[in-house]
Amino acid sequence: MIPGNRMLMVILICQVLLGESNHASLIPEEGKKKVPGLQGRSAAQSHELLRDFEATLLHMFGLKRRPRPSRSVTVPRYLLDLYRLQSGEAEEIGAHDIDFEYPERSASRANTVRAFHHEEHMERFHEVGDGESMPLRFLFNLSSIPEDELLSSAELRLYRSQIDEATADKQSLHRINIYEVLKPPRPGQLITQLLDTRLVRHNASRWESFDVSPAILRWTREGEPNYGLAVEVLHLNQTPRHQGRHVRISRSVSQEPGEDWEQLRPLLVTFGHDGKGHPLTRRTKRSPKQRGRKGRRNCRRHALYVDFSDVNWNDWIVAPPGYQAYYCHGECPFPLADHLNSTNHAIVQTLVNSVNNNIPKACCVPTELSAISMLYLDEHDKVVLRNYQEMVVEGCGCR
Repeated sequence: MIPGNRMLMVILICQVLLGESNHASLIPEEGKKKVPGLQGRSAAQSHELLRDFEATLLHMFGLKRRPRPSRSVTVPRYLLDLYRLQSGEAEEIGAHDIDFEYPERSASRANTVRAFHHEEHMERFHEVGDGESMPLRFLFNLSSIPEDELLSSAELRLYRSQIDEATADKQSLHRINIYEVLKPPRPGQLITQLLDTRLVRHNASRWESFDVSPAILRWTREGEPNYGLAVEVLHLNQTPRHQGRHVRISRSVSQEPGEDWEQLRPLLVTFGHDGKGHPLTRRTKRSPKQRGRKGRRNCRRHALYVDFSDVNWNDWIVAPPGYQAYYCHGECPFPLADHLNSTNHAIVQTLVNSVNNNIPKACCVPTELSAISMLYLDEHDKVVLRNYQEMVVEGCGCR
């Protein structure tokens, strides 16, 4: 991964060009500087540099090309809530409307979360019967997962609706079974292996999460054929007229007013790691570091807001719309004060500089960097939540 300070350098160069085209700038007005030679570049040269800039950032984000999402793509609420919890935004706006626990165990081994809706057009490609007892097969296209991404776990999320107390006993139950389909389906026959099961009551509307890791890991790590997952809903203590109304596994199920099938349809979520950076962790927003006015010319952190709309990336980056990257700038004067967070080498170098100007002063550089989380649509219209390291300057010092 490209270090954060190199990325900021590329952004700075790009914004000089964007300034020539009357685009909004990522750099505060006081921080703008003209770079000799750039003003005389032709439109073709500027376009080529902008293209290289975009390619550099896309490579850093692990993308081969710029995503061009279709308008029909739906971002699952689950990933939006995961982003808010993981990035610390939920604390700012209140997390009372988030109705699930943060998946500490799954996220602690992953820096990337991907969401997949089933291939709905293939839902009944292999007919297995319409009886209530027959499982319904779902196919998930996982080909967009990179080969170098090692999956650690996967879950299938299904939404179940509460039944009106007037039409169902509070003690009514149904069992949900999740299977891996082991062989190509034949008419009236589905060879499966049980992955997870749960007995649930009808008196609540909520998402149920099922562990399907064994099947997903076989398909991705071991290269086993992917024949899909099957869902079976067994209704207990219930009349036939109520069957099929509770677990949302098909668009054909009667929808209640105001319900959105695109948000309530089955969702497969994978947790993986690409070997770069640290895993996802539930974070709290850091308080901005306050410094006095004394020594404002000395090495310190300055604001640098990166706005993704400046490069027209807000059509595929769902969140955040931008972020404070910050940058380090200022003098490293002799003698170096303790608050300048200097190394012994920087102290010695500054000491030598005070008697020999041929030796440069220590430089003001980032000494602490933190990560950001990004929720975006990839080249395959899949929704991805990913943790990117060394994106925000948290501290500066003389080195």
